Amino acid sequence: QVQLVESGGGLVQAGGSLRLSCEASGRTFSARAMGWFRQAPGKEREFVAVISGNGYLTDYANSVKGRFTISRDNAKNTVYLQMNSLKPEDTANYHCVADKSRGWVASKIPSAFDYWGRGTQVTVSS
Repeated sequence: QVQLVESGGGLVQAGGSLRLSCEASGRTFSARAMGWFRQAPGKEREFVAVISGNGYLTDYANSVKGRFTISRDNAKNTVYLQMNSLKPEDTANYHCVADKSRGWVASKIPSAFDYWGRGTQVTVSS
């Protein structure tokens, strides 16, 4: 079983930055693809970014490309999401996700990932 715990959310003004962290329990962390989804009130969960187990491959939603960067430190079992140039439409609860065993996940649908954290709230004021 894998547990994911997010941190780093908060309230920030438009144009500001935040860095989210996700610490994972369990073994074989470096073998798993990890990612981030977000969900705003009244909306469906939305793919944000994914990173391969070895950190060499990444992919982003078009809405965050050029502003967000996903990275990982396998020695610390931690995945990060650096968010720059934040916009009010980035306001959401951000969830860390992990695959059970695959090193890369190309799919961007929520059901493609096996484990979910509870999320950390990001609020961007205009």
